Amino acid sequence: MSDPDTSYDVPPPATEEVMPGPSRLPLVLASVSAALVMGAALAAPLVDRVIRGDEAEQQALDLSEVATFVIDDRAHTIGDVTYPQTPPAGGAHAPIWLACGVYDEPVRDENAVHDLEHGTVWITHDPELSQSDRDALAARLPDNGIMSPHGDLPSPVVVTVWEAQLALDGADDERLGLFLEEYGDGHTAPEFGASCQGGTPDPQGALPGQGANA
Repeated sequence: MSDPDTSYDVPPPATEEVMPGPSRLPLVLASVSAALVMGAALAAPLVDRVIRGDEAEQQALDLSEVATFVIDDRAHTIGDVTYPQTPPAGGAHAPIWLACGVYDEPVRDENAVHDLEHGTVWITHDPELSQSDRDALAARLPDNGIMSPHGDLPSPVVVTVWEAQLALDGADDERLGLFLEEYGDGHTAPEFGASCQGGTPDPQGALPGQGANA
């Protein structure tokens, strides 16, 4: 007799089912976002410095250094006046104002202040300023404006309207344009809307009959 078949069908080992774990994608995205934010924060000062320049070498392009004053004295006088600012930004003044334009010699303060009362822009500069710089300033002078050399300035160029003044580093100081944009219309002047037209062309205020008591 043959041996009975003692072989058995052995079932295959059970396969362990692997459950999917939680996705790591949100964690990865959060890490990348945090890195980008931190990188931007670190880079921002460097980018700002490149765009604006070192503060020790370049003035901030704003009007934070504009000096403003409260000036109530508008009296006419034929005498000399001692003003607290150089050049003056308002006060008692001559009965006649100066004609608009560029002057090659210093003008009388008392006549120029009358222009300021009319809303005129007065650009003054160091008498030793180069001709090319003078030409650059003259090109920026508003129609209702006068320009002249002036001694004892606190800086190479000073731009003035009634009750407001800004000392500039030179003819190429970009703040001149900002000042003219803010104050060039003459709105700070007591006689806003008037003009330097019709004044005397004499730097020392001759021809007192023209424009007198205006």
